[in-house]
Amino acid sequence: MLRGHRKERVGIVISTAMDKTITVASRRFKEHRLYKKALRQTKKFKAHDEAETCQVGDLVRIRETRPLSKTKRWRLVEVIKRAE
Repeated sequence: MLRGHRKERVGIVISTAMDKTITVASRRFKEHRLYKKALRQTKKFKAHDEAETCQVGDLVRIRETRPLSKTKRWRLVEVIKRAE
């Protein structure tokens, strides 16, 4: 992983139960090889939220970073849209 080429994902915060950690669900669409049907795939990422600014339902951008814990490898970049 090169420093300038870190992956970014956009997703919705689904949990803020842990200290300085959020769980983000990122959805992508993939086409079935044979039947060409669009399939939804959801993946959950744990991300570091230093200031604890996020709430459940926020649309956020996260960026890949060094391992911060056993399961946390992403960091909050920005809150795109606040939950209502």
